[in-house]
Amino acid sequence: MPHLRTGSQRSISRAAAIAAILVAGSGTDIAGAGDADAPAAASIALQCGHLIDTVNGKMLGETTIVIEGGRIKDVLSGVRPPAGAKVIDLATQTCMPGLIDAHTHLTQETSRTEYVDKFHWNIADYAVRSTVYARRTLLAGFTTVRNVGDHANESVALRNAINAGIISGPRIYTAGRAMGTTGGHADHTNGYRTDPDLAGDPGPAEGIIDSADDAAKAVRLHYKLGDDLIKIMPSGGVLDESASGDNAQMTLEEIKAVVATAHDYGFAVAAHAHGAEAIRRAVIGGVDSIEHGTYMDAEDMKLMVEHGTWYVPTIIAGDFVARQSKVPGYYPPQVAAKAAAIGPLIQATAGRAYKAHVKIAFGTDAAVYPHGQNAHEFELMVGAGMPPMFAIQAATVSAAQLLRHDKDLGAVAAGKIADVVAVPGNPIEDISLMKRVSFVMKDGVVYKVNSSPVELSP
Repeated sequence: MPHLRTGSQRSISRAAAIAAILVAGSGTDIAGAGDADAPAAASIALQCGHLIDTVNGKMLGETTIVIEGGRIKDVLSGVRPPAGAKVIDLATQTCMPGLIDAHTHLTQETSRTEYVDKFHWNIADYAVRSTVYARRTLLAGFTTVRNVGDHANESVALRNAINAGIISGPRIYTAGRAMGTTGGHADHTNGYRTDPDLAGDPGPAEGIIDSADDAAKAVRLHYKLGDDLIKIMPSGGVLDESASGDNAQMTLEEIKAVVATAHDYGFAVAAHAHGAEAIRRAVIGGVDSIEHGTYMDAEDMKLMVEHGTWYVPTIIAGDFVARQSKVPGYYPPQVAAKAAAIGPLIQATAGRAYKAHVKIAFGTDAAVYPHGQNAHEFELMVGAGMPPMFAIQAATVSAAQLLRHDKDLGAVAAGKIADVVAVPGNPIEDISLMKRVSFVMKDGVVYKVNSSPVELSP
């Protein structure tokens, strides 16, 4: 399980941290970042050796990014820091927008004991651990995530704590609990004995729906609870303890009811779907994105292009479960069998979808593999036949469009939120550099510089 900070890494001094992160009027400084009487910088100038223009798909030369009030004020060609600005020297690095992972589960993480832990842990155990996973994700360069499933809406508390500056982590847009049918991939009681005190009969309050009316009620409950989007499970999945990983598990009527109600409330709908029939129903039903899409066929791809449906492949998740399925005892037997069958197929599917001109956004299914390793997805996307620039755009401008926040995110441009990351070299020539993020800024606040986390202690 990787940690992005080790005992040997040098922490930036408190004085340097203050100089780097204080942004006049930003309102986004982390609690304890500086003294009340510390002088506020008028602006910050990031002096980048190169800048990736994600909108136009171009690598630019020396660029100065000027930041004020937590937003990008200007992007200037060459070395042109404004007078009085705090300059951060990134002359040997390539800057780009903060990365976006459109498929995460920040309140859980894979382990050999996870199928037993759920009978011992309280929801607070998951919430406390999520603060570590969130920081690890941010330091890996992912300043925004779409969280598409948790246990009991605890990701809302994580989101709110990050937004309040209590803990550090990425900007979170969360679906809360995922929704599905009885016995389906969203039913957390799969495999339990039938005692009422254990298996019970979960309903819309637990995300389990078995009719159009249930679907509408479940969506409204998500609205009531403060979620940001809806996640449904119209097909089987790998990591639950049911038999099938790809069978269709929601009717078209149920999917349409979810989508109609969700869109009434301003929610986008993400659909976990491995099987071709489930994908077809989800696309026809009007979902906004297909997650995983393992058995997506040519007809599904054609429908997705026609409907403008996004695809979030999560190749890294398939790669990880396929490898772990060979480790005796890591997964229950039925889970291991599904992982071995489904996991190895996702990369090839993603490559075919790219060639079919399906819209692709970056997402990893973080938690299926250890948090912080998200950037390995870039290597797998390139391995599937996608150009490095396309993969980086998928994690920036394209993912921002999927999240419906491209006005503020996904590009380094005047007026955008000041989310900027950098890597030590040219990732277009060596995509593996995306795993070596050396600089992280979110909302104009620096969290990592020279590959070391910034300590923000009081």
